[in-house]
Amino acid sequence: MGKIVAKFGGSSLSDAGQFHKVRDILQMDPRRCYVVPSAPGRRFDDDEKITDLLYRTYQLKEEGKDYHSTFALVRERFLTITKDLGLSLNMAGALEEIENRLEAGCGRDYCASRGEYLNGLILADFLGFPFLDPKDFVLFEADGSFSSERTQELLSGILKDLETAVIPGFYGSLPDGSIHTFSRGGSDISGAIVARAAYADVYENWTDVNGFLMADPKVVANALPIRNITYRELRELSYMGATVLHEDSVFPVHRAGIPTNIRNTNHPEHQGTMITHGAVGEINPYVITGIAGKTGFSVISVEKAMMNVERGFGRRVLQAVEEAGLSFEHLPTGIDTLCVVLSSEELKPRKEQVISRIMELTSPDTLTIHDNMGLIATVGRGMVHNPGTAARLFTALSKAHVNVRMIDQGSSELSILVGVDHQDFEAAIRAIYHEFVGM
Repeated sequence: MGKIVAKFGGSSLSDAGQFHKVRDILQMDPRRCYVVPSAPGRRFDDDEKITDLLYRTYQLKEEGKDYHSTFALVRERFLTITKDLGLSLNMAGALEEIENRLEAGCGRDYCASRGEYLNGLILADFLGFPFLDPKDFVLFEADGSFSSERTQELLSGILKDLETAVIPGFYGSLPDGSIHTFSRGGSDISGAIVARAAYADVYENWTDVNGFLMADPKVVANALPIRNITYRELRELSYMGATVLHEDSVFPVHRAGIPTNIRNTNHPEHQGTMITHGAVGEINPYVITGIAGKTGFSVISVEKAMMNVERGFGRRVLQAVEEAGLSFEHLPTGIDTLCVVLSSEELKPRKEQVISRIMELTSPDTLTIHDNMGLIATVGRGMVHNPGTAARLFTALSKAHVNVRMIDQGSSELSILVGVDHQDFEAAIRAIYHEFVGM
């Protein structure tokens, strides 16, 4: 029998009722043997996430202010969950230990990680599963970088002797034994790490949505769900703003060839979105897989006749960007034009430095900067096999009276990237969606 690693997000474990849903889901399929919990999330709109409360507790302590009332909210939440589940777990003792560590000057990461730690203790007791503390096998280097292969070797050896386990997400340890966390949302990464170490058949990521949608529902009402997507397509959409899954979490399972299934804890009957290495057999009726975008970009356009025969021209333009401590997002080019797309926020304090240095290094005919631009990626593995996709896209934008400021398409033809003025951003997304998917 194969194995499934199930990671449950904060909304999936926000109160005792959600814990019961998680247990029901696990019992539906006996292959779901390793569980990775997040800290409790919001129970309602105005509620606070436990991790936010823990960060605030630490900050108040560091500032010499009263933090006890904030930590009391954390204590109450975990004691309520434990009581409502009817557990005899000594949660009061575990909370007291954390408060003692706070008084003794514990680190920020230790404090932040306790939401996952405590939720893991509760879930393990509730399920009757062994509890594994990630500090013992999720390893980081002294500089804070994740030690992938050491973790893989250690954790895979532990899991081969365990039929079931609860393994909290979000944290591990540094060489000195102190707690270190991933970035926010890092429980997704932990789940993928466990899936790789367990040689799982599937990594299930349970959250509060039915997988990915073909477009941002705040922009396109009733956007359709994506049933199947490849890791390459996911990378394109995640980079351009799709936020269901932590971007870094795909690498461990992608590397191991393990598919990821995004599921909804509140609607477990929904198949969600399956993320795979290669294309699945079913035909995509929409040609495109999804649309995603972000605003807040600037484009530096450098024009010079015969730049294509001027050896090192592109390198010198990027040298000016690098010297300013910036990294570029995209680099569309023409025969006599090179455009560098940068974050407007990062460019703003260094704009004059970058301009003067490019002028000095390249002596261009003209140099212009266009701010307040949005980038939109239309992604789909089926586009390469469907002639006229680009024509349909640009016709749709033209009919919506959207002025395209930039066009970029990778050689793989997996995506078409367009730059539009900020005020046209949402109209452009809706126009593309309606062209390929319909109303």
